[in-house]
Amino acid sequence: MSRICELTGKGRQVGNNVSHANNKTKRTFLPNLQNVTLLSDALETGVRLRVSTHGLRSVEHNGGLDNWLVKTSDDKLSLRCRRLKRDVIKKRAAVAA
Repeated sequence: MSRICELTGKGRQVGNNVSHANNKTKRTFLPNLQNVTLLSDALETGVRLRVSTHGLRSVEHNGGLDNWLVKTSDDKLSLRCRRLKRDVIKKRAAVAA
């Protein structure tokens, strides 16, 4: 299982540990990923995703999962989230019509 946020695409970063003697060794910085169930108002179901805490804050700021998916471009989303976005847009169009 890769350490990448399914919503934001945030992944690991590479940097250096720097000692007091200024020796540098490689290290990785991993995102704070959480397994969460986000509720979709349009689909009326819960969706289990592996999301960074930064992604969770973004979802809450935009008023829920459905609004966030509609506003976000497809290149940032995982395949699973792109399918979820397509379903949400279809459901919203069906309700509006």
